[in-house]
Amino acid sequence: MTLALPREAWIGAALLAGLSGMVNVTGYLGFEHQAVSHLTGTTTLLGNALAQGELRAAAQLAGVALAFVLGAACAGWLVGDSRQLDRRYADALLLAASVLCGAAVLFPQRPLVGALLAAAACGLQNALATIFSNALIRTSHVSGMFTDLGIGVGHLLRGTPLQRQRLQMCALVIGCFFAGAALGAWLFVRIGYLALAVPASALGLTGLALLGLLRRQRHAARDA
Repeated sequence: MTLALPREAWIGAALLAGLSGMVNVTGYLGFEHQAVSHLTGTTTLLGNALAQGELRAAAQLAGVALAFVLGAACAGWLVGDSRQLDRRYADALLLAASVLCGAAVLFPQRPLVGALLAAAACGLQNALATIFSNALIRTSHVSGMFTDLGIGVGHLLRGTPLQRQRLQMCALVIGCFFAGAALGAWLFVRIGYLALAVPASALGLTGLALLGLLRRQRHAARDA
């Protein structure tokens, strides 16, 4: 599949992947080493917990998975299948920021609730990237990106033409997720759950910036 995405998709992918890395490492360090931005490990642990009869752990894991899905559902409800950056995307970004703020506040006293809110925020922003890119980009996890890189290496070895932009996008998302995780871990050691204030602020400011851009575009259209 040919990758044909506008510049804002590249910028958004870098931003959201980095923020996901920050949120995920905070959830991992702050709640029983549980990832919140992707569900492969969560689903595996859920199966193990059920097999071992650990119902409390199974309920928590199922809750994280459900919260992620509900976050994605909110994105689907808010923006539909629109690939136009409009007010709906801004509202969704502001909602994700608000949910992360709630996670930062509740994590210290109610870590499970904090983890659920963090997972919901990740599901929401990942769904936004998925919808906008027509499922070409995922920003809350990097397994697919590593797979695509491996495919690219295989194509290179057999002399098949490379989809260079696709590989560049994979490298961008992986690199930004890694950088976000490193920064998030560094912040968590120093300020604890307040580390979530950084991705929350970034999402909120991005949503507000988009609202401002849309307002200027409307004014320019009226004055034209």
